[in-house]
Amino acid sequence: KPNERVIYEVMLIIHNFQPRLMSYLKLLMNKTIFVFAIDQWIFERDIDRGLLGEAIAGKIVFPYKPLYGDMYLHEKEIALKKRLTIELLENLIVSFPELSQSIQIMPQYFLYEVILNRIRVFPLLTYDLADLTNCIINNEDQALEAYKIVLKQLESQEKILIKNSHILITKKFIAQTKDPKIRIINRAKNAPRTLFTVLFGVLPQLMSVASQNAKSFLRTQKINWTLQPDTNYKAINPKKFVYIPTSKGLVPLSEKTDVKEFAQKMLLLKEQKVDVKRAGGILNDVYLINAGETKVIAKQFKDWSILKWFPLTLWSFGTFAVSGQARLAKEVAIGEFLRKKGFEVPKILHASNAKRLVFMEFIEGENLSEIIKNYSDTDDNEPDNTYALEIIDKVGEIFAKIHGYNVSLGDTKPDNVIVTPDQKIFLIDFEQAKKGGDKTWDIAVFLYYCGHYLQPFDSESKAEKITETFIKGYVKGGGKKEDIRKAGLTKYTRVFSIFTMPSIITAISKTCKKA
Repeated sequence: KPNERVIYEVMLIIHNFQPRLMSYLKLLMNKTIFVFAIDQWIFERDIDRGLLGEAIAGKIVFPYKPLYGDMYLHEKEIALKKRLTIELLENLIVSFPELSQSIQIMPQYFLYEVILNRIRVFPLLTYDLADLTNCIINNEDQALEAYKIVLKQLESQEKILIKNSHILITKKFIAQTKDPKIRIINRAKNAPRTLFTVLFGVLPQLMSVASQNAKSFLRTQKINWTLQPDTNYKAINPKKFVYIPTSKGLVPLSEKTDVKEFAQKMLLLKEQKVDVKRAGGILNDVYLINAGETKVIAKQFKDWSILKWFPLTLWSFGTFAVSGQARLAKEVAIGEFLRKKGFEVPKILHASNAKRLVFMEFIEGENLSEIIKNYSDTDDNEPDNTYALEIIDKVGEIFAKIHGYNVSLGDTKPDNVIVTPDQKIFLIDFEQAKKGGDKTWDIAVFLYYCGHYLQPFDSESKAEKITETFIKGYVKGGGKKEDIRKAGLTKYTRVFSIFTMPSIITAISKTCKKA
């Protein structure tokens, strides 16, 4: 039931309406009524292309009562909501490129995100939105009917897949959205050829309408009520309907669990002391949560753009993610992808996009960088010598198999390889990983970083041996020799010359070129 604050809006869509756009305010039986009259052509361009930024067409985003032209309005409502739904899907793909193929969306996301976007553009809506929003919440199934029609259409166009009431974005649509050519074509479609012919006729009228409405609106506020947001307005975060997968199930993007809250949950489950301590981290904050037999690593992703001293000469080599949100998405998406493909990686236990936090299982074991240091200190006939090379051979094979899934890891330093007591090889740190990418970069990072841990004297032969062993494993795993040979090129060697001895870099480079 509407309250006394309600403003009624009446929209008239008129064929060949010469003023193009007109509005006025009336008080009828103590009710405030806004009347909008708009030319049909302008209205339909606002539906199809957002000619007026959906200032008029957007009114049918909310529930409305058709007085005439039911079928016409329903058709245009579906068209508008389909365009807005596609735009929201595209935004998710752009914002979460690595996660976009694995995120699961509920239809409510589109309903509430479209409404929230309207409020962002027109903040005055919040002053009298409580009844409308509560009505939508209480009649959610009815409000979702148009979106369900839209989603069925998008499924038939192979843009999405509907599975167990959740929406998954298809590879085909993701590829189209990422293709620069498709984006240019879409922009061209959204810029009507007739824009300049109507701009000077429509825009002044639109500005005049907005000015008149604002004055009339504020005048009615002074007469009828104090201009304050409605305290009964229920804000719904649309991101609670978008989920990212973890080993423990789906987690909404709206999740705000922090390190303390996660530790408290572990305390309740384990009924014993839970210790939280900082576990290092320069570019990210890393914490170790210890609950006896259970240990969890919490990794909080900082935005690197604020780190002025960051070695830009290294990272400018390729396309690297610097925002915390982007790196968190890669960590979760690629980590879960590799785990499901059978690779040894830490399980993602929980994620909080809002807090930029990922919680993952702690892997007990020895870091490969330490193994290489020991290898550097040993004679060729000592056992540690053979052990290190066996591990490197297996790492090469693992990298090749991962590359076979068209995944590049980005940061393949030996520090990111953990060897457990039972000889399992775990890979960690996927915040720079992605589908596609430069596979040669992975090879170069691993080999030249291995060279960094070798002693400066009498180590060229060991650098060659490490490289040969890695190449053997990489080829055994199905890797391409061409990618190995490219790792010896100057474009890669110069990047690592700041922290690896020139003689060692030369030895590794020559060995790669011989592959």
